[in-house]
Amino acid sequence: MRATWAICFVILAGCTRSEEGPAPAPWRPGVTYASAPGPNGRGLLDRRGLIHAHSVYSHDACDEEPVKDGVRDPVCFDDFRRGLCQARHDFVMLTDHPESFSATPFEEALLYRAERGDELVERAGQPAASWASCPDGSRALIMAGFEGGTMSVGLEHHATEEEATRDALYRDVSAESIQAVQATGALTLLQHTEDWTPDEIMDLPVHGFEMYNLHANSFRAAGTLLEMLILSSERPDDLPHPDLIFLPIFSEDPRYLERWGSVLARGGRRVTTMGTDCHRNSFPALLPDGERADSYRRMMIWFSNHLLVRPEADGRWDDRHLKDALQSGRLYGAFEILGSPEGFDFYAEVGGEVAEMGSEVPFTAAPQLRIVAPTLRNPDPDRPAPNLTVRLLKAVEGGFEEVVSAPGSITYSPTGPGVYRAEVRMVPNHLADQLGQYRLADLGDFIWIYANPIYVR
Repeated sequence: MRATWAICFVILAGCTRSEEGPAPAPWRPGVTYASAPGPNGRGLLDRRGLIHAHSVYSHDACDEEPVKDGVRDPVCFDDFRRGLCQARHDFVMLTDHPESFSATPFEEALLYRAERGDELVERAGQPAASWASCPDGSRALIMAGFEGGTMSVGLEHHATEEEATRDALYRDVSAESIQAVQATGALTLLQHTEDWTPDEIMDLPVHGFEMYNLHANSFRAAGTLLEMLILSSERPDDLPHPDLIFLPIFSEDPRYLERWGSVLARGGRRVTTMGTDCHRNSFPALLPDGERADSYRRMMIWFSNHLLVRPEADGRWDDRHLKDALQSGRLYGAFEILGSPEGFDFYAEVGGEVAEMGSEVPFTAAPQLRIVAPTLRNPDPDRPAPNLTVRLLKAVEGGFEEVVSAPGSITYSPTGPGVYRAEVRMVPNHLADQLGQYRLADLGDFIWIYANPIYVR
């Protein structure tokens, strides 16, 4: 599933980015920050990145022409690598389509380039992941995966030596094929949650599914997209800041929330992720900042998956640490297009011990659920502060019901068993003058953070 519109936007507002230095720039659209280097008080590193992204090794990426003159499009390849570095992501879990991925040597599928200073993560003498080097000296971990019948991430090698055999495995949705791929070290997710029923999500041997997908969101907003197309030719000054161009079409998908809540309410234990689903194939027009409307950077900065990683004693981590956090459910998603959050936390306290997101705790032990409200990282003192609402929700058949909400942090003692998740909503007052003709009063509040649940049994 992907958007296929080729819509030309002409926007006269500027776009700025800033590199983080000793005195980080105040946050504004397009500014990104590196992750905090050290662990939290419980020894967990917060590492942010993409889960569900397409490179030149997807047949429909790069304006559906990823191969030019017999080689993978170098312009599109560089746009991906540049965007990954500019977004300051710590990792990306690629999900290329089997049409190309099946035929690609594994090292190439990791976007590895020795001449750029990349370093392979090797196991048994074979490449398993790749540290991509960035011009500023930072690096991001690239992991291979595919979006076929299901979506498997973090493969450490191809499933079989035979290309035809593995292509069939990557396209199949049977339990046997899924488990054969998982033998490579992969975790299996279900992409485009709107295409799956709660029963399918429960019955298949998968680790999780998506709580949000950008392409699915764009399909729901065709009317607004058409409106913006008209504005681009008639009243370009009425359009938002270039990096906020998709904000007026951004909405929560009730189908995703319905399936998410139903799976949890029925006793399913599945991690949920946020899918960027970037292809660089939908909005080719150049904006005044010199970038395509759908450049990899512009798509990559919209939101990210934050994994709470338990590193080695010396602080090192790699693909297996990320997958451990993902499989354990230590993940929250943040829409950083509204601003970079700082300080968010969601955990349970049971008998003086802490249980992280994704954990199961006994109701008889009188657990307390704690949500620590985030703040906007490096807010601009000359702009109004956003209004936040912190919510604790309980999974029910067909979705979620609110248990408690507050403008700040929450501590709650459950009155019965259930599956509880946290979220933070925002009225982005600090963006009011960046929205063109769109008014905050019309757009309402936005989801800023989705957290994975804690299971009170």
